[in-house]
Amino acid sequence: MKQSWPLAQMGLGAAVVLVAVVGAALMGLNAIISVVLAALVIGGAVLIGLRRGDLTGTSGGRFARHLALTAAAVFVLIQLVPYGRSHANPPVTGEPQWANDETRELMVRACFDCHSNEVVWPWYSNVAPLSWAVQRHVDEGRDEVNYSEFDQDQGEADDTIETILDGEMPPGYYTRFGLHSAGDLTDEEIDILVDGLRATPGLDEQDDDDHDDDDDD
Repeated sequence: MKQSWPLAQMGLGAAVVLVAVVGAALMGLNAIISVVLAALVIGGAVLIGLRRGDLTGTSGGRFARHLALTAAAVFVLIQLVPYGRSHANPPVTGEPQWANDETRELMVRACFDCHSNEVVWPWYSNVAPLSWAVQRHVDEGRDEVNYSEFDQDQGEADDTIETILDGEMPPGYYTRFGLHSAGDLTDEEIDILVDGLRATPGLDEQDDDDHDDDDDD
């Protein structure tokens, strides 16, 4: 006889997916990976239910226990994935000629954990899937602009001030839930930082205009 899913089990499955999507948005995780992990948890719970013959029981209690069991198993298994565990910090080859020490200090607080070779890797960078997110953020940040390799062309460097003023750096997930509180700059600190960056060669908005003029040529 064909079995059908009761509403309790369907609701629990939907809740797992919702938690995965919301968690991805709040913590800066890759949404696709989060949904895949949720699907593995739900699939594992379904398999357990089928083997035990209690998948379509009237109560969702047993299915919730199956979900918890498979979630724990998936969590343990993904710790074996090596990605996100190297925590490499290549040599610093050259920084901008900062206008003053305060400018650099504010940049270190707000930007260096993704845009430099002096990343301070937090404890959760050892725990998947958060370790995957941290590694991706650092890799993407260094690709956009690396303030520790300023002796090389950093094409996005002249967008630094605009990105800060637009509230995009640091991104919201970086300081959410009290994480990296030192990077949550006050309005006054942002003003001081922007003034310092405008006096730092290679980071002034004028450099962005000059770069655009070169592209037009």
